[in-house]
Amino acid sequence: MALSKKPVTGMKDILPEEMQIRDYVISVIKETYGKFGFTSIETPCVENIENLSNKQGGENEKLIFKILKRGEKLNLETAESEKDLVDGGLRYDLTVPLVRFYSNHANELPSPFKALQMGNVWRADRPQRGRYRQFMQCDIDILGEPSNLAEIELILATTTTLGKLGFKNFQIRINERRILKAMAAYSGFPEESYDSVFITLDKMDKIGLEGVEEELLQNGFAKESVDKYLALFKGMEESADRLGFLAGELSGFLEEEVKISLQEIMESVGATKSSDFELVFDPTLVRGMSYYTGTIFEIAMPEFGGSCGGGGRYDKMVGKFTGNDVPACGFSIGFERIILLLMESGFKVPSQPEKVAYLIEKGIPGQELCKVIAQAQVERKDGTQVLVVRMNKNKKFQKEQLTKEGYTQFKEFYKNPLK
Repeated sequence: MALSKKPVTGMKDILPEEMQIRDYVISVIKETYGKFGFTSIETPCVENIENLSNKQGGENEKLIFKILKRGEKLNLETAESEKDLVDGGLRYDLTVPLVRFYSNHANELPSPFKALQMGNVWRADRPQRGRYRQFMQCDIDILGEPSNLAEIELILATTTTLGKLGFKNFQIRINERRILKAMAAYSGFPEESYDSVFITLDKMDKIGLEGVEEELLQNGFAKESVDKYLALFKGMEESADRLGFLAGELSGFLEEEVKISLQEIMESVGATKSSDFELVFDPTLVRGMSYYTGTIFEIAMPEFGGSCGGGGRYDKMVGKFTGNDVPACGFSIGFERIILLLMESGFKVPSQPEKVAYLIEKGIPGQELCKVIAQAQVERKDGTQVLVVRMNKNKKFQKEQLTKEGYTQFKEFYKNPLK
């Protein structure tokens, strides 16, 4: 039986054309984030299963690729539960590994610590356009900064990077978890049911206000609470200052500092941004991770028709590892979706070196071959990208393929120089 030549479902091979774009995007990301003071780190792809299953990762905890114990530790005959079989898992995001990393090395790191981490993550999800079971994530995080300077820097660094990649007319949607909770408390929903309310609210863009109302009632919530909740959204639709209206309605449920902080973020970013985007307050923005404690944000791109990244503040997560809370905030670019959009738009990597192909006929004498290679080395030293390959029988087809790869010049070398 022949071995399968296809990749595992939900994973993909990356061809040279896409890899070239990925490498370019990574270089832009690293250069831009570096100018904002972020430094690169790396963490293992495998984490302790307890870290991944600590009820911080929301729905992603149901999608973990779990790893069996090895050797003598794996005893199938005596195992009574999954805990007896599994001790690790592939990371489903980069935030949990970052927090573990920070908790382990805090004494060796500056404060605040501005981290850049890029790497593959794995989720046993249903594959679809722009979503895979193995995919690259690109995160920037600031740990140890309690003020909204962290949010401002994260948004500016991310949007500057997207601008350099040619994206414009996108939105950064911003909200606050404390606003979500205040709205639910004001409406009279039971505190233990907040997450259920938020899950329904998160569908607003798909099912609309009427759909949210219907689902909340179906879930058994009191009509009085549902009506009071939806009245907040209807009132915001009629107000020119949605945040101001909401803060007024939620007086007694929401601290004034939350409104002030959000306004400062929006005003500061609006006054200093270097790329073409809109920062909008969106009270329906929820974000799935349960570890968020404050500001949350998301990238909305019209070309994709959905989220292309997001993040927020998670001030309580370090404390799960150390016992002492540390303010933390992060922003993740949807790397794979960005690559997808660039590929679909026919993006070409700018300012590439000239690409020349040396085609060498089979049988050329060794002394002559050395001269050809020496000539290629000179061109490479001068900045030209030189490919040295044997000449195929079908030379025309070979040149067509190389042209697709960006080669613009061809130099041919024969065993008989008179050819």
